[in-house]
Amino acid sequence: MAVSTHHHVVLFPYMSKGHIIPLLQFGRLLLRHHRQEPTISVTVTVFTTPKNQPFISDFLSDTKEINVISLPFPENITGIPPGVESTDKLPSMSLFVPFTRATKLLQPFFEETLKNLPQVSFMVSDGFLWWTSESAAKFKIPRLVFYGMNSYAAAISISVFKHKLFTEPETKSDTEPVTVPDFPWIRVKKCDFDHGTTDPKESGAALELSMDQIMSNNTSHGFLVNSFYELESTFVDYNNSDDRPKSWCVGPLCLTDPPKPGSAKPAWIHWLDRKREEGRPVLYVAFGTQAEISNKQLMELALGLEDSKVNFLWVTRKDVEEILGEGFNDRIRESGMIVKDWVDQWEILSHESVKGFLSHCGWNSAQESICVGVPLLAWPMMAEQPFNAKMVVEEIKVGVRVETEDGSVKGFVTREELSRKIKELMEGETGKSARKNVKEYSKMAKAALVEGTGSSWKNLDLILKDLCKSRDSNGANE
Repeated sequence: MAVSTHHHVVLFPYMSKGHIIPLLQFGRLLLRHHRQEPTISVTVTVFTTPKNQPFISDFLSDTKEINVISLPFPENITGIPPGVESTDKLPSMSLFVPFTRATKLLQPFFEETLKNLPQVSFMVSDGFLWWTSESAAKFKIPRLVFYGMNSYAAAISISVFKHKLFTEPETKSDTEPVTVPDFPWIRVKKCDFDHGTTDPKESGAALELSMDQIMSNNTSHGFLVNSFYELESTFVDYNNSDDRPKSWCVGPLCLTDPPKPGSAKPAWIHWLDRKREEGRPVLYVAFGTQAEISNKQLMELALGLEDSKVNFLWVTRKDVEEILGEGFNDRIRESGMIVKDWVDQWEILSHESVKGFLSHCGWNSAQESICVGVPLLAWPMMAEQPFNAKMVVEEIKVGVRVETEDGSVKGFVTREELSRKIKELMEGETGKSARKNVKEYSKMAKAALVEGTGSSWKNLDLILKDLCKSRDSNGANE
C-alpha cells in the first residue's frame, strides 16, 4: 500500500486584489491536486490582515478547507490613512512604497504564528513581501516567490537590468525604442519601466525597495508563475537558463475557479443576452481597481466609445454622466451600458456577445481574456502592463495596441485614436486575425491544466515532489 505524504502549504499574498486572487486560486489548485493524488494530502493556510479577510473568506466560500489567519495591520503609518489595508483603498498609488514598507511590521506576528502551526512544507509569498524570506529562512521553510506577472515581462526586465540598458548617462529619451540585447526582435522604451528600477535619481525609496526584493528573491527556492509554458516558452526557458531560482508555470490559475451556482442574473447580463439576440458584438471595457484615469481622459474615452458606434459594456467606479454632463447616457442608451457595481469579469468575458476587451492589460485580466478566447485592445497604464501589452500585441498577436499622443505610457489618448482602434479590433482585419489566434491559445490554456498530462499540472507535481524532499531534509519548524 502506498505511503501517504502530507503537505501543509502557507500562502501570503500582497494586500492587493490582483495579487490576492491568483494565490487563492493556487490554493484551490493544490486541493484539486490532492483529490487526484490520494497518496498526497494537502492543507493550506492563507495569511492576510483583518480588512482583507472578509474578501478572502467570501472568495473561498466554496473551499472551506483553506484556513485564513489575520495579522494586525500596523497603525499610524505616515501618509497612509487609518484603516487602509489594501492598495485599492490608497488615495494615490504614489503611496505604494510606504504602504509596502509598512508590511514589514507584520513580521513578528507572522513568525509568532508560524511557531504554532503544524509543520509547513513550503511557503508561497508575494515578492512585494520581501521580508518573508527572512521568516522562511528562520524556520527552514522553502519559499516560492509570487509576483502575479508572466515570464515575458520578467525576462525583459532581467535582460534590461543585466545589460544596464537604461542606467547609463547616455540613455536616449524616455520614448525612444531600444533593442533588448537578449531578444533582438523586441524593442522597449525607458518609460515602459517604473522609474524606480531604471533611474536612481528618480526615486531612491522605490529603487531601494526593488533591490530588497531582488536580494530576497535570490535566496528563495524559486518563482511560482501564473502562466503556462506553451504561451511563452522562449521566456520561461530564458528565465531558467542561468543560476537564478527556477520558475514554475502553474497557470492559468483563473481556470481553477468553480462554476458559479445558478442565481439571479444581474442587469448587465440581461443586457448582454439582448445584444446576443440582436446579433450585436459587444466590447467590454474595464481597467481594474488601481488605474488612475483623469476626468479629462475619461471624457475622451467616453467620446471615443460613442464615436466608434460599437456596442460596449463599461465598468467604472466614476460617475461618467457627472463628468460629461447630461445627455451622454441618452445618446448611448441603445449602444452602451455603464456599470458602477462590482461585476464578475469572468462571467462577462465568457458571454457569447463579448467579442473584445479594452483593458489596462493587468496580467490577470489579460490571461482571463486569453482563456475565454476574447481578443484585447491593450491600453497599459502602470507597473509591468506595457510588457503585457507588447506580449499580447507583438508576441502572441491576440490584440491591438492603443497609442498615446506622446508615445509615453502615461500619455494622453485621443478619442480619434480610441475610436479607430476599437473599430480595428471589433471589425478590422487585425481584429479578425487576433480573434483567430486567441481561440488557439484558449485551447492551449485549458490543456495546460488537464490533470495528469497538462504542462502546468506536471509542474505542480514536480514542485510538490521537489519541496517535499527539500523539507524532509531540512526538518520541522523550529
